[in-house]
Parts: sequence; C-alpha cells; structure tokens
Amino acid sequence: MNLDLLIENVTNPALLFFLLGIIAVYLKSDLEIPNNTSKFISLYLLFSIGFKGGQELAHSEINIDIFWSIIFGMAVSVLIPLYTFFILKKKFSIDNSGAIAAAYGSVSAVTFVTAISFLEMQGHSFSGHMVAVMALMEAPAIIVGVILIRMYSKKSATEQPSKLSEVIKHSFTNGSVLLIIGSLIIGLLASDKAALGIKPFTTDIFKGFLAIFLLDMGIVSGRKLGDFFKSGWFSFFFAIIIPLINGCIVAYLSQYVTTDIGNRFIFAVLASSASYIAVPAAMKIAVPKANPGIFLPMALAVTFPFNITFGMPIYLSIVLAG
Repeated sequence: MNLDLLIENVTNPALLFFLLGIIAVYLKSDLEIPNNTSKFISLYLLFSIGFKGGQELAHSEINIDIFWSIIFGMAVSVLIPLYTFFILKKKFSIDNSGAIAAAYGSVSAVTFVTAISFLEMQGHSFSGHMVAVMALMEAPAIIVGVILIRMYSKKSATEQPSKLSEVIKHSFTNGSVLLIIGSLIIGLLASDKAALGIKPFTTDIFKGFLAIFLLDMGIVSGRKLGDFFKSGWFSFFFAIIIPLINGCIVAYLSQYVTTDIGNRFIFAVLASSASYIAVPAAMKIAVPKANPGIFLPMALAVTFPFNITFGMPIYLSIVLAG
C-alpha cells in the first residue's frame, strides 16, 4: 500500500472532522449538530450524488458494461449476507445474526459519498451508472437477511409472507434509496443548461457539507462506542476483518466486470461498507428482536472509520496493481 496515499487520506479534512466529533464526545463537550440540520445535510448529499450521477449517465453510452455492473453489484449484495450469517450465528442469536449480515451486505451511502471525494483527490473519476448500482444494492441484502432469519428461527410460517412483503416494500421505498434513485432519474432527464443553473449547489459546496456531516457522524459514533464494546471483541474484529476481506476480493474480481479504475474502486468500497440507515429502519419493522445496539455501532463506529482511514487506500492500491 502506498504510504503517501494513506497519509493523504488520514489528513483529509472530512476525516479530521469525523475524529473531532469523537473527541468532542469524550471531552464531554456540548458540541452538537441539530437533528433537523443533520437530516437536511444527509438529504442534500444523497440528492447531489444522485443528480450528478444522472448527469454523467446522460452523457454515457448505454452498453453491456452497465448491465453487468448492475448484476455484479446486486450479486455481491446477496452473497455477503449469505456467508456472513453462518459466521455470525456461532456467536449471536438468529435475529442479531440476520440483522448484522444484512447490514454488511447492504451499502453505506455516506461511505459512498466519502469514496467519491477520495477518488477525486487521487485524480480519478467514476461512471454515473455506479450511483444506480449503489442504490440497487441496498434492498437485496435486507431481503436475504430477513429470509435467513425466517428459515432458521422458530417463528410461525403464517407470519412470513406479510412481514417479508413489508420489508421488501420498505427496502425500495426507503427515503435514502428513493431520493438517490429519483435524483438520478431527474439528473438523467435534465438538460445541460438546466443542470448548469444548480451546479453551485450540487458541486461547489459538496465537500463543505460532507465535512459537517462527518462531524455529526463522529459525535454519533462516539456516543455508541461504550455500548458496542460491551458486546465483546468478536464484534470489533468482525467489523474490521469481514469488510476488509469483502473489499479486497471485490477490488480484484471487479476487473472481470470493468476496466475503469474509478468504478472498480467504488465496487470495492460498496462491498466493504455497512448500512446504518436503511438496514436499522427495515429491521425495526421486520425483526424487532434484533438489537440495534450491536449492529449499528459495528457499522458506524468501527467499519465506517476503518474504511475511510485505511480501507480506501488499500482497495485503490489493489485496483491500481490489478
């Protein structure tokens, strides 16, 4: 791994603001981002990514590579919860194993946002259709996780159809998924002249809002670290090793789907990320017995900072070497 690449990523202002949030919690500071402000910024980031992705997709030639990229992304989203579930159920209950497996099979939109910023810093770009790939990777893992819970738990079979249908519906109508897909479509339909009018909003202020959002993520992570460590060291090692394995394998295998460096890197980041927005919301409906105090800190307080600090330089190094 390129040491300069690691140092550059560690000194990235967005990451430093994330660390500042954690430090603020441990110093018992009253620093806090209001909930409404945090929600607005998260909506803005999803809107900006989706719209810019739609614009890039509008200028891209629709070909077989896009089709295979979507198939590859969704296959990754299905396979990760399938194998991690059987590792997790040796240590956790069936409900918690399914919820954690779903979280690690699904993707993190915030990690995706940070990856785009990191990629731009390295002078690489990615194709607009990768935004669609990310959005489509949200739901399959959630559905697989719930199916596995149904298969291995002792719940009545009569409850399965209605609850599973609710989860499927929630996966596709989840606010973050709906916004990013909707923004992608709008960006695809918008003319270049119309898109230029909102470019300062979608591009120029993006990194500033990302830094503030990661500050908020740092505060949230810092508050949950204590509860997380009570679940034992297995959770901690799983939250680092499994995403690292997933990211490295996909970084290598992606060369058989696309030769584009940026797209391969995005695939690796998506495979290594873990959802802490869509999955907790879905699991609250489908599997209320699953403990969010375990899988939420795993994804947010361990996997997320690991990926943006060490993971991304590792994945990019593998892609560049392949």
